[in-house]
Amino acid sequence: EVQLVESGGGLVQAGGSLRLSCAASGFSFDDYAIVWFRQAPGKEREGVSCISNSDGRTSYADSVKGRFTISSDNAKNTVYLQMNSLKPEDTAVYYCAADLYYSDYDDTCNFFEYDYRGQGTQVTVSS
Repeated sequence: EVQLVESGGGLVQAGGSLRLSCAASGFSFDDYAIVWFRQAPGKEREGVSCISNSDGRTSYADSVKGRFTISSDNAKNTVYLQMNSLKPEDTAVYYCAADLYYSDYDDTCNFFEYDYRGQGTQVTVSS
C-alpha cells in the first residue's frame, strides 16, 4: 500500500520555525520526486518546494526562498521541510506528493498532476 504521511504542523508565532516531515512507503522512494505544496482557504494550490530523490535537485517558490529548506533522507524514506521566519501568509494545509518525474514540476514547483499524495498537515502562523 502506498502511503505518504505528513507530520510536524502546528500553531506558531510569526518569526518562528516548524519542520514538516513526509514519510513515504509502498513505492520506490529513491526514484521519485517529492513536492511540498500548500492550500489556504479561498486560494489556489501553491507549490512550495520540490526535490528529486534520484539526484538531489531542489527548487523553491519565490515566496519561501531563503526561509524554507527541503531535504531528503533516502534511508528513512522521508522528506523534510524546514520552515524558518514563518509569516502569517504561510498559513495553509501543507501536503507532500510524489511524482516519478522531477521534470513535471516547473521552476517554482508548481505542477499539474502527481502520482501519490498525503493527507496534509495544518500550519497556522499567528501575527
